[in-house]
Amino acid sequence: MKIASWNVNSIKARKDHVIKYLQDTDLDVLMVQELKGLDFPAEDFEAIGYKTAAVTQKAYNGVAIFSKTPITVILDKLPGDESDEQARYIEFETTGPYETPLRLINIYLPNGNPIGTEKFTYKLAWMERLRLRLKELKDNNIPFSIGGDFNIIPQDKDCYDPNAWKDDALKQPESIAAYRSLINLGLTEAFRIYNKSSGQYSFWDYQAGAWQKDNGIRIDHFLLSPEIADRIQNCVIDKTPRGWDRPSDHTPIIIEIAA
Repeated sequence: MKIASWNVNSIKARKDHVIKYLQDTDLDVLMVQELKGLDFPAEDFEAIGYKTAAVTQKAYNGVAIFSKTPITVILDKLPGDESDEQARYIEFETTGPYETPLRLINIYLPNGNPIGTEKFTYKLAWMERLRLRLKELKDNNIPFSIGGDFNIIPQDKDCYDPNAWKDDALKQPESIAAYRSLINLGLTEAFRIYNKSSGQYSFWDYQAGAWQKDNGIRIDHFLLSPEIADRIQNCVIDKTPRGWDRPSDHTPIIIEIAA
């Protein structure tokens, strides 16, 4: 089963890119983030053979799923704060090529900038709510994979210049500690199973020639519960779409899971 995560930075602007990517890669599931709007062109993806589900928000955020097999949405918002109206979370099941449903979670974790504001407080509170939800799944023996734009730079080697990001919410000690608390539930970061090297990035800013200079950061991740980690066969960052015309500033990360 081949599953990808991609922050597309506007589904309206990148619809054709997503269609091309689905057709080129023959993914079983694609999870996308940052839809940026209420309109979601489900019929365009259904026309190429993908079921869809989306959680949208006017102008900002938004997450969506594309799956070759039917989708059962379990949750369309992160539990723990009924007043939170930001579209950042969707938890679902799909079977892929197998009979047993697989629980997947697609997130667009808050950026948190600038630090010292309510945006940073919201980021940390959101991450604690996420930890509690993942703990609940583990306590109930539900295998899962969670992927998306985590807006977290886990280590210095995940950033072209750590000093350039030392005052950013993506690299604050509190942010990284909250990310580690997810790992400490017994989860495995898929990419680092296969690639320990520095200079492996999933995001390049539009400014200052960052893509051309390879001045990137790695903030898009997959975390796996133990049962799924035992079935993982590969995890790669696919840089190809970042080189397309008018690309997203992120590029996809792909995992492959055995039956």
